[in-house]
Amino acid sequence: MTLKTSVYIATSLDGFIARESGELDWLMVATSSSDDHGYAAYMATIDTLVMGRNTFEKVLTFGEWPYPHKRVVVLSSTLSQADAGQNVEVHPGPLADLLDYLQETGAKSLYLDGGKVIQSFLREGRLDELTITRIPVLLGSGISLFGALAEDVVLQHVRSTTFENGFVQSTYRIAR
Repeated sequence: MTLKTSVYIATSLDGFIARESGELDWLMVATSSSDDHGYAAYMATIDTLVMGRNTFEKVLTFGEWPYPHKRVVVLSSTLSQADAGQNVEVHPGPLADLLDYLQETGAKSLYLDGGKVIQSFLREGRLDELTITRIPVLLGSGISLFGALAEDVVLQHVRSTTFENGFVQSTYRIAR
């Protein structure tokens, strides 16, 4: 069985996932809605989260650990298991080794989080599905979701949903 790899992420309308500094303040004040925009339903389909070190360190600033019932793997060649703590596994990569390890240890459905992780899976042709929620704010600069690509990546539109607060969420499959 192959691993399903997917992304569920918000971007500014101009395609940034964070400010240059990594701050998410623009996202936190984008809405007062209590709607989770499908996040809980998405998370119910996931057994493992894979994130990069920067994303992991950002998540640690949120307070309570947001993934108490999910397997979390941090892709990092510099973070030690002791530094990461008991809530997560650390894997140094490369991506092919990580995927082999995850499949051998029972993972079936991966949630990829963090710009560098998403970009590396996309560049290596290992991303299956993207759900992007566009927030109606222009940042002008920041950390891009996609970055430079060596070649075009053709997407197949699955669905789009609009929300009362102006968010537009679209899901795409990677065409192969």
